[in-house]
Amino acid sequence: MNALVTPATRADIAELRQLYYAVYGPHYPAGLGTDPAEMARLIQDPDSLWLVARCPQTGALAASAAIHGEPGSRIGRLEGLAVHPEHRAGGLAALLTEALCARMLDSGRLDSVYATVRTVSAGPQRVVARNGFRPLGVLPNAVDLSSRESLALYARHSAGVLERRVPVTEVPAALLPLLNVVEGCLGVRYGDVRATGPLPAPERGDTERLEMIEAPAFVRRRFRERFPDTAGWFYPLHTPNVLLLPEDGRFEVYAYLNRTGGYCSLLTAHPDPAAAAAHLEPVTRALTRAGAGYVEALVPLAHHQALSAFLAQGFVAGALYPAMRADGDGFHDYVVLSRTTEQIDFRGVVVEPPLQPYLDCYVSAWASTYLPTPEVAS
Repeated sequence: MNALVTPATRADIAELRQLYYAVYGPHYPAGLGTDPAEMARLIQDPDSLWLVARCPQTGALAASAAIHGEPGSRIGRLEGLAVHPEHRAGGLAALLTEALCARMLDSGRLDSVYATVRTVSAGPQRVVARNGFRPLGVLPNAVDLSSRESLALYARHSAGVLERRVPVTEVPAALLPLLNVVEGCLGVRYGDVRATGPLPAPERGDTERLEMIEAPAFVRRRFRERFPDTAGWFYPLHTPNVLLLPEDGRFEVYAYLNRTGGYCSLLTAHPDPAAAAAHLEPVTRALTRAGAGYVEALVPLAHHQALSAFLAQGFVAGALYPAMRADGDGFHDYVVLSRTTEQIDFRGVVVEPPLQPYLDCYVSAWASTYLPTPEVAS
């Protein structure tokens, strides 16, 4: 289709909601396709770009996609990619993806753009792969749509970014297989990285119940007071909406909880991430009770102590984002670790060949974490 591609406007919101309903039904977990106020904010956001494609004959809305950015960050997220069922197989997804990347990534506005794509079919993986995105890993049980689904993480970097990575000298031994997969799939070198045993796990905190505050405006204000800039641990393009803390307030954990999608992202902790490292178990339990069947964290590859703490609490590394965050003249790698309380079922997962090594690596890591060794079993 020779579609007309234009930036989305507020006048398109009603049609956009109909488009996302036609594609995803009533289970789409993102406000981008369901919440008019959030959609209007994204349309007007100077750090983001939302494009739509219209049928040249009828003017009907045929497809939509956006790259979501944020102030002070040079990373973006490709999201909301949707093509109306009547206009599939016309190349609209690829057309919008390439147009977005040309304006936001190739122009120098961003250093990288990432996307989480569904694995119920090969189509979404092929769309992003044809537009220069490469696989970074798998996110098992990451979202609840009509049922619990696994996602794949892909990213596209600007020219020269991967060559400016800050080297890491050692990582917990459990992460070495994932680094080997990334090296083989992306050509990013980790040959000089030394695998070490896990650092001593932090002394476990007590099992007291944590208080969870769900007051998004208050949580955002407190978060900005605690973290006035982005120099600390952070999770790009996520704003905390819940706060967890013990009765004495000796630490605070900030998270983004999406009840519709049944997932949660741990963003950071105050006074520092190490302060909550011994309390990951009660934190995860509290979020599970709140409806998060999947909890994830983004941890710098250089933070050996934090990685060891998450691995000791049953989190499994499923993806690695090389050169994700800029720091001075270099870029730091980050690991995506996750923990799910629901049964993982890969029987319905469809993966393209470039993604298969990541799935195999995750299955092996999960088995090493949760299945007994032959010595224990005997």
